[in-house]
Amino acid sequence: MKKRSSLVAWLFIILGTSYFLLPLIATFLFSLRAKKDSLGFTAYQRVFADSSFYETFLFSALMALLTIIASLLLLVPTVYWAYLRHPRLHRLIELVSLMPFVIPPIVLVFGLIKSYSRPPVILVQSRGLLIAGYMVLTLPYMYRAIDAGLRATNVKTLTEAAQSLGAGWPRIIWQVIVPNVRGALVNGAFLTFATVLGELTLAQYLAWPAFGPYLARISQNKAYEPAALTIISFALTWVIFGIVLLVNSKDQQQTQFGGTH
Repeated sequence: MKKRSSLVAWLFIILGTSYFLLPLIATFLFSLRAKKDSLGFTAYQRVFADSSFYETFLFSALMALLTIIASLLLLVPTVYWAYLRHPRLHRLIELVSLMPFVIPPIVLVFGLIKSYSRPPVILVQSRGLLIAGYMVLTLPYMYRAIDAGLRATNVKTLTEAAQSLGAGWPRIIWQVIVPNVRGALVNGAFLTFATVLGELTLAQYLAWPAFGPYLARISQNKAYEPAALTIISFALTWVIFGIVLLVNSKDQQQTQFGGTH
């Protein structure tokens, strides 16, 4: 009976692995056929030779970095204060954080355009509006990461200990709370980075040269380069998740050996 259960488990593992890997393998093989009657990396060479690839990627990477900084500056003190002083606000903050799952990005971007394209506040050509939109779209990932980190930390005890030693609020947050939730912040930051890097709707309708619209434009005009870009994007995503796992592993080791930071 035990052997039969093990065979069924392996069967589902093989089916699940095939479901994810077969399309990826097929896409990779298709990307190698850019040159007639031979396999090669011609499509990848064309992608890396295109200056628009670097320009759009660097622009999206910069916007992702600014979005991460702005989100951390806004959410870390807010969620920390809710944990410390107003625990009942958690449900309200959690409900707000789920709104991006309910409101489609296309509704969000047209709402931003309609609200900020006329006096007295005209921001449709401002990068700040794009970053604000990205903050809304990535709010569920960043909030969940910060919330999980604070939930695993004894916030009240750490705060009282720091206050008894004479620390002010900025020092408590920066030197006490942030080091103890560093792994959670890194998780939220990389999820935000991956989301912003491939985002299409906001950048497309706000007319910014981002990586998402570049991918969409290439897909309409060429055959093999989109497959190469898919493989490159997939590799970048796995590199990001590998960094997350590495940071989390080191953070767990430090916690096991040193306890609270």
